[in-house]
Amino acid sequence: MIPRETIDRINSTAKIEEVVADYVTLRKRGANLIGLCPFHNEKTGSFTVSPSKGIYKCFGCGASGHAVKFIMEIEQCSYVEALKQLGKKYHIEIEEREMTQEEQQRQDNRESMFVVNEFANQWFQQQLWETQEGQAIGLSYFRERGLRDDIIRKYQLGYSPEKGSPLAAALKAKGFKGSSSPMMWTRRSVSAWWVRVKTVGCTTVSATA
Repeated sequence: MIPRETIDRINSTAKIEEVVADYVTLRKRGANLIGLCPFHNEKTGSFTVSPSKGIYKCFGCGASGHAVKFIMEIEQCSYVEALKQLGKKYHIEIEEREMTQEEQQRQDNRESMFVVNEFANQWFQQQLWETQEGQAIGLSYFRERGLRDDIIRKYQLGYSPEKGSPLAAALKAKGFKGSSSPMMWTRRSVSAWWVRVKTVGCTTVSATA
């Protein structure tokens, strides 16, 4: 287990523009930096890095997050592995200690929620943009309220289908295991470490909004 003090030091020391620049060619545009997104094929750069906010955001595929999240995505590694890589980059010594059973359970539960939340966020956005119901009800609702498409994408707004529990079915199809409530679902790999972790807000609109 990496001590919280060390995690906080890594997060405060890592500069998003420096971390991303190891993988992406960036150029200045106003207060931000832009480049070609490393997570999907594109010819026109829609990948934006904000040094002042410490985050990256692709307006093409929706990928977003902070320095640790970027390393997790680009290297396809776990949260702890990403922290170690950043610690090495910024010469921050990491001393791990073995977690107690209670600490391990708390971490598992916390990371489980992150993984499910990330999946749900992407799924709700997909329902909004790529389904007939989402476009007819959710997208039209947002546009009627004066929201531009780029704003809808920026804030990762989504749509929740009116009938049934399709999110639970989608979770099951992706290998998650849990109850009928999506927030009770978890996903582990065979070796019992978490595939990836992401904290992100998710906003939805139902047909009755």
